[in-house]
Amino acid sequence: MKIKPPKFIRRLMPDLIWEIEDENGVFLTFDDGPTPGVTEWILSTLRRYNAKATFFVLGKNVEMYPDLYQKILAEGHKVGNHTYSHQKGWGMSLERYLEDVDFAGDFIHSELFRPPYARVTPAQVRAVAQKYKVVMWDIVSRDYNRSLSPEKCLKSVTDHITAGSIVVFHDSEKAFKNMSYALPRTLKYVQQLGLKCKIIEL
Repeated sequence: MKIKPPKFIRRLMPDLIWEIEDENGVFLTFDDGPTPGVTEWILSTLRRYNAKATFFVLGKNVEMYPDLYQKILAEGHKVGNHTYSHQKGWGMSLERYLEDVDFAGDFIHSELFRPPYARVTPAQVRAVAQKYKVVMWDIVSRDYNRSLSPEKCLKSVTDHITAGSIVVFHDSEKAFKNMSYALPRTLKYVQQLGLKCKIIEL
């Protein structure tokens, strides 16, 4: 997956949210949680830098760890629906995909949605967009890539971040090594740019 989505993809799907017009804000997002041990670390780190973020959580994880989900909300962060079981939309029928999204909605109360892997068909996007604002991203940290060094993960973000950027990190054990290196340094860099990490409000 590329760090920044190709422009032709953005033109093909203009109704999706790729970045947000904001002169002094950036929007850090965390996919796939909540994850015991990892979510708490993220929350503590965000607190240390007085930063807010948006967590695109999985319904199955919220069902298993409702206290962690409530902790995200209690600390003033935003949540979004990331499906129940992290399904790729490609190869799934529209009905099955919507069932998974709707089931997640029983646990995640949000108007925001992000498709796992960005693998979603135009028909699925149109259907989901009737209920949700579909949030994509401007920058992917690639923290999930274990062949990528923590330093390169950080560089993926800091080389591209600017006001209005939506940045993807992952709230998962797989991503923790890279994410735990890149996140605090990203937060420090954002402060040096004179920007503020905000929740997504649309």
